[in-house]
Amino acid sequence: MSPSVPRLVIAAPSSGSGKTTVATGLMAALTGRGLAVSPHKVGPDYIDPGYHALATGRVGRNLDAYLCGPELVGPLFAHGARGCDIAVVEGVMGLYDGAAGEGELASTAHVAKLLRAPVVLVVDASSQSRSVAALVHGFASWDPEVRVGGVILNKVASDRHEALLREALDSVGSPVLGVLRRAPQVDVPSRHLGLVPVAERRASAVEAVAEMGAQVSDGCDLDALMALARGAGAWSSAAWDAAEALGAAPPDPRFRPERPRPQSPPSSSSRGYPHGLKNVGRDREAPVVAVAGGPAFTFSYAEHTELLTAAGADVVTFDPLRDERLPDGTSGLVIGGGFPEVYAAELSANEPLRKAVAALAESGAPVAAECAGLLYLSRELDGRPMCGVLDATARMSERLTLGYQDAVAVSDSVLAVAGTRMRGHEFHRTVVEPGSGAAPAWGVRAPRRRVEGFVQQGVHASYLHTHWASVPGAARRFVERCGTS
Repeated sequence: MSPSVPRLVIAAPSSGSGKTTVATGLMAALTGRGLAVSPHKVGPDYIDPGYHALATGRVGRNLDAYLCGPELVGPLFAHGARGCDIAVVEGVMGLYDGAAGEGELASTAHVAKLLRAPVVLVVDASSQSRSVAALVHGFASWDPEVRVGGVILNKVASDRHEALLREALDSVGSPVLGVLRRAPQVDVPSRHLGLVPVAERRASAVEAVAEMGAQVSDGCDLDALMALARGAGAWSSAAWDAAEALGAAPPDPRFRPERPRPQSPPSSSSRGYPHGLKNVGRDREAPVVAVAGGPAFTFSYAEHTELLTAAGADVVTFDPLRDERLPDGTSGLVIGGGFPEVYAAELSANEPLRKAVAALAESGAPVAAECAGLLYLSRELDGRPMCGVLDATARMSERLTLGYQDAVAVSDSVLAVAGTRMRGHEFHRTVVEPGSGAAPAWGVRAPRRRVEGFVQQGVHASYLHTHWASVPGAARRFVERCGTS
C-alpha cells in the first residue's frame, strides 16, 4: 500500500473557467518551490497532460473512471504519485459533469471522492459579484461527500470587485485561496480539437507554462493550498504496476514465441514479480515495437508503453514526419492519435516511410492504430496519399464526433478475441469511407448500433481510443504476436 500523499483536485463550475491555467500554474509554482509534484488529469484528455509534464518534469497521467473503471483510479493515481510531495489533479468540464447517462461516473467529483481529495473551485468571476456566493454554495452543498475546500477567483476586474467577491464568499464560509486578475490570455493557442499540443510548440509552450506559474504564484496563497492538500486525510492504495497487471491477465494460448522460453531461476532483482520475472518475456530476445510520436502523433497514455515494455518489448519511438524508415528490427507497430490532418502534406511527402509501414503490415506483423493512426493507414487523407494499408479514404468533416463508447470486439485481432468488451473514447472531426477487404474491429452502441474500425491480417485500426490498463492482456497479446509474424 502506498502512503497517503497530499493532494488537490482543481475543478470549476464549467469548462472555460480557467482550470487548465490554474492547475498547470499551480504545478509549475509548487515545482518552483522544489517540490516533487505529481500531475494528473481527469478524463481522456491527451493534451493537458503534456502541459502538466512541462510544469513538473514528470509524466502527466490520466484518471478515467469510465475507460479504466473506478477500481483503477486509486492504483493509477498511486503509481504516478509514488515518491512525490504533492499531487495536483486537473478536473474535466464542470465539477459534476460525467459520462452521458451514467450519473456521476467519470466526473471530477467522482474522482475526487475516490481519492478522498479536497476540491478547489476555480470560478470565472468576470460578470458577477454577490451571486458568486450562491454559485459556490450550490456546488459545495450539492454532494456532501465532495469537499470543496476553497475558491480561486479568476478574471477579477479590480480591488473593489475583489472586495465584493470576498465579502460574499465570507458569508457562506468559503475561503478564497487565490485571486487572478483580468489579464491578456496566456499564449496557449487552440484549434479544432482543443489546445495545440506541447510537441508542436515546445519553446512557446515552455514560456506559457512559466507565465501560468508566475500568475498563480503572484495571485494564490500557496501555503494555504499546501495546507489544504496535507489535510486531505488518510488514504492509500496499492500502486498499479505493469508487470503485476500482466501477471494477473490470463495468457493467450494462440500466440507463442517461435522459440521456447528457457526456465530461469528467480533472482533477487525480480522478487515480487510474477513468475520471478520483472518483464514478462525478457528471457528471450525482445521484439522491437515501434511507437509513432512527434508532432503528428501526440495522443498516447504512458501506461501503454509501460505495459508493452513489461510484456517483453523493446519500445522505440519514431517520428513519421522526419524518419524515413522504421526503427531497426521493428516487428510490431503502434500508431496512436494526434493530428495527421494538420500534417497531411508532410506525412504524404515521406514516401519511404509510408512504403515501409505498408510492407510491415503486408508481412502480417501486428499493427495497432487508433484514430490518427487509422487515417495514416488509409489510402488517402484529404486527397493526399497515405500508407495504403487499408482500402479506405479519409477526409476532414465539419461534424465533431465526441463521447465515450461501450464496445465489443467483433473480430479476432492482435489486441483481443471476438467478444472482448472494452470501453473507449471517440474525438475527431474526420470521416473514413471504407472500401473492402477488412473485417470490422468493434461493435458500438451510440449514437446507434454500428460496427467500426478494421481488422486485416495483423492490423487493428479504429477511431476508438482505449486505455490498456483496463485490459492489460491486449499488450501481452500484441507482443506475443510480434514473435510469430
